[in-house]
Amino acid sequence: MGCAPSIHVSQSGVIYCRDSDESTSPHQTAALSQGAAATLHGLFVKTDAADSIPSVLAYRSRQPPPCPDPRRQERGEPAAAGRARARRCCSSAEAETQTSHASVKQASTTEVQIGPMRLAQDPVQVLLIFAKEDNQSDGFWWACDRAGYRCNFARTPESALECFLDKHHEIIVIDHRHARYFDAEAICRSIRATKPSEHTVILAVVPCISADQEETSVLPLLHVGFDRIFMENSSIIACYNELIQIEHGEVRSQFKLRACNSVFTALDHCHEAIEITSEDHVIQYVNPAFERMMGYHKGELMGKELTELPKSDKNRADLLDTINMCIKKGKEWQGVYYARRKSGDSIQQHVRITPVIGQGGKIRHFVSIKKLCCTNENNKQLYKIHRDEKFAGDNSQAESHSFRCKNRRKESIDVKSITSRSSDAPSLQNRRYSSMARIHSMTIEAPITKVINIINTAQENSPVTVAEALDRVLEILRTTELYSPQLGTKDEDPHTSDLVGGLMTDGLRRLSGNEYVFSKNVNQSYSHLSVPITVNDVPPCIAQLLDNEESWDFNIFELEAVTNKRPLVYLGLKVFARFGVCEFLNCSEATLRAWFQVIEANYHSTNSYHNSTHAADVLHATAFFLGKERVKGNLDRLDEVAALIAATVHDVDHPGRTNSFLCNAGSELAVLYNDTAVLESHHTALAFQLTAKDNKCNIFKNIDRNHYRTLRQAIIDMVLATEMTKHFEHVNKFVNSINKPMASESEGSDCECAPNVKNFPENQTLIKRMMIKCADVANPCRPLDLCIEWAGRISEEYFAQTDEEKRQGLPVVMPVFDRKTCSIPKSQISFIDYFITDMFDAWDAFAHLPVLMEHLAVNYKHWKTLDELKCKSLRLPAENN
Repeated sequence: MGCAPSIHVSQSGVIYCRDSDESTSPHQTAALSQGAAATLHGLFVKTDAADSIPSVLAYRSRQPPPCPDPRRQERGEPAAAGRARARRCCSSAEAETQTSHASVKQASTTEVQIGPMRLAQDPVQVLLIFAKEDNQSDGFWWACDRAGYRCNFARTPESALECFLDKHHEIIVIDHRHARYFDAEAICRSIRATKPSEHTVILAVVPCISADQEETSVLPLLHVGFDRIFMENSSIIACYNELIQIEHGEVRSQFKLRACNSVFTALDHCHEAIEITSEDHVIQYVNPAFERMMGYHKGELMGKELTELPKSDKNRADLLDTINMCIKKGKEWQGVYYARRKSGDSIQQHVRITPVIGQGGKIRHFVSIKKLCCTNENNKQLYKIHRDEKFAGDNSQAESHSFRCKNRRKESIDVKSITSRSSDAPSLQNRRYSSMARIHSMTIEAPITKVINIINTAQENSPVTVAEALDRVLEILRTTELYSPQLGTKDEDPHTSDLVGGLMTDGLRRLSGNEYVFSKNVNQSYSHLSVPITVNDVPPCIAQLLDNEESWDFNIFELEAVTNKRPLVYLGLKVFARFGVCEFLNCSEATLRAWFQVIEANYHSTNSYHNSTHAADVLHATAFFLGKERVKGNLDRLDEVAALIAATVHDVDHPGRTNSFLCNAGSELAVLYNDTAVLESHHTALAFQLTAKDNKCNIFKNIDRNHYRTLRQAIIDMVLATEMTKHFEHVNKFVNSINKPMASESEGSDCECAPNVKNFPENQTLIKRMMIKCADVANPCRPLDLCIEWAGRISEEYFAQTDEEKRQGLPVVMPVFDRKTCSIPKSQISFIDYFITDMFDAWDAFAHLPVLMEHLAVNYKHWKTLDELKCKSLRLPAENN
């Protein structure tokens, strides 16, 4: 009888039981011929070569023997007896191989997931290396059968190594009980010397020890290459449990590690430079692109700390601290960074650093992805790199690498095309495009803004190398302090000259012995103030007004009237509850109420403009802006809370006088803050002083120290941004770093070096500054009646300052604000022209605020009409009657 097609015998005597359709059979096979019968480990096969060939039996999966009783075999019945019964039950090799074939088809793959990868693990393959068959080898054989593993059996070191190199088994079991048959440790070493054994678990079967024997150390076996030991136990269940544990432990882990090879292959072929470090910034991996970019060999970097590598002196002094502060919080940092190559040259890179969270929720690695910026200097460096490589190739190939950013640079914005495309769009869309277009023709521009616009225009028809050089110029201009504007006036208007001069300077130096001293005392008692009621129990008239607080047209003056000039407490509790501030700060509503009470008490109700109603109005505007999708999408929860708190305290204890007045008067605060941002510095310092003074109103008492420091810095930065001497710096930075890159993206620019404005912490800061600045001076964008009321109030405060300057003999900072001669419409027109229009065009282009822009247009028309009619008051005389 001929043997079944699934059995093949190699010339070296290796026998494989395989499916007939399998393509991995040995290159040379010989059919088993009829002859003497041989028992091959429970498989009855007739062969003349039975005595010389069966050094290895390949076995995938088969049903347990039908006749032998496993319990009898576990009690110590000789293996030969079991095999004899098997022979009686198996009529032929063909029948036996058919059973094996059927059971193989039942084996299924196991799905394993590592990170985002989904893997299919084939049934485990096991290699048994026993010189002689016995109960122990039988135990592992039938355990493999029960677990659905594919099993091979080898009797000699040579056949074992041959079989392993062909199959790459996940588990190898070596008999280490009888040294006289073969050297188990030598077999283990020979297997470990091969590459495939890297992911194989090798188990040593060791003899049992008697109770009076001392157990030996496992270390010698581990040093040889074994992974585990198995104390001799022929029970199928014991063998099964051992194999199953290995599969779910080491085998599954090794399978996942093997899959990582594909990830490293991708990294090695990636064009971007990639560096992986530990949480302590020790270099663990760099890819070939990194080696080429930096000029180092991998061996020179591995295991070194980043601090050991030379640094470029072109970075800002605080840049590394900024990066570390960001990534240590688990946030991704992205920005421009100068690195020093091994040759000593500095190169500019776009860098993205992503923290990787590991065991225990802690940061375990940092992954840095680096790309060269498209600059002339970097292109020269690229040329040097590729010229020095062994396979640099011809000149055209080197040129293609040197100028890899060709046709991918950002295109500057064509204002005409923007406005023309919007001509057929709805009116709101027209207004939106108009706002975007006006950004490029701002009424008042710092020199740096003019330079950037000229460069953008020059890039249009420039050669690639010139355009890339200009990209480098723009990068420098947008990230350094070059935003001090040149102030000028239109038509020599004295209103404009006085207004701009008064708001944009800290005034003249002190010219008299008079001093201006605050009338309020920080240490005053607040016990006379009644405790505010909860937001859920406010009077119906107040609650009804607050129902409309999310609308931009909310009337803050009505709230001021019904709350007896205490709108900040009521509006603040409602807004803070909507944004979940108490939950974020982990403080009670009672603490928040007490805090609002103290803050509002330190606003001067005698001021016509800078009082708690103005603070409530700015808080309302800030909350409205935070509700806009693009603003919300670019700020995190801490930014929102910081913005709301900053809006609440931004003018606390304001004396109703400008910084220029305080400097000229030689006030205590001007001396304390060196005539620089005097009021803004005082507002923030006092706010934190009042908060920390009494535990009952300390809203920060329960938050983490690091969160508090970050929150505090954000609040301080936003309040200081309301200082008008840096108005144009903040607006220009916002336009150049936020609006223009966004407009370029919307134009379809495909430059791979274009930054994503959402991921830069510096841009988040610019957005927060712009938001509170717009909220602080949003009066011209309110409904007309509210706009007129605010104009009257600020004018009255400036009139009062001029009166006091004249009384004290101080320089009159804004002479036009004389209550007898001032034209309020002219002052409003000048303020809108020079401060409001450009800023709100930029803010509208980012946040999309059509309602505000409509109100601004209506209000501006109102003031222009009054001015044309030579009316100096808030309304026409007929309207006042």
